[in-house]
Amino acid sequence: MKSLEEFLAYAVRLEREAAARFDELADAIAGQGSSEVTAFFRQMAVYSRRHLQDAQARSGYRDVPVIDGADFDWPDGESPEAAAIWASDGFSSLEDAMAVALDAEQRGHAFYASVVASATDPELRAVAAEFAEEEADHVAQLERLMARLKAA
Repeated sequence: MKSLEEFLAYAVRLEREAAARFDELADAIAGQGSSEVTAFFRQMAVYSRRHLQDAQARSGYRDVPVIDGADFDWPDGESPEAAAIWASDGFSSLEDAMAVALDAEQRGHAFYASVVASATDPELRAVAAEFAEEEADHVAQLERLMARLKAA
């Protein structure tokens, strides 16, 4: 990641996809009788939209590059928080959907943390660190919910 502007282009894409996937997961889980997990996924979509709005607001006065979908250079070939699409079908178990959500949040955190670790621009590093911290919180929230449900 060479600039804050490039980072913001990536963050906008990542958070937009994360919000959409959490909505899909919530829709898929809604019919499985777990209103708590459905509500959690809806809240995660809200968090992703807030993150998206933050990235867009920071982009407002900058010359952020327009990157075509195929031109994004993601670590694993797709946006880190683009949870596996199979988990949003109506046949996934609650455990599968939560595991996919956790993996997506962990990959999102790892992406932002890798920018922090590799960036030489102090402003880029600081903004990426904010995003990484929020993703770490999302991971912790999901892990707590998973542990609570497993214990119940």
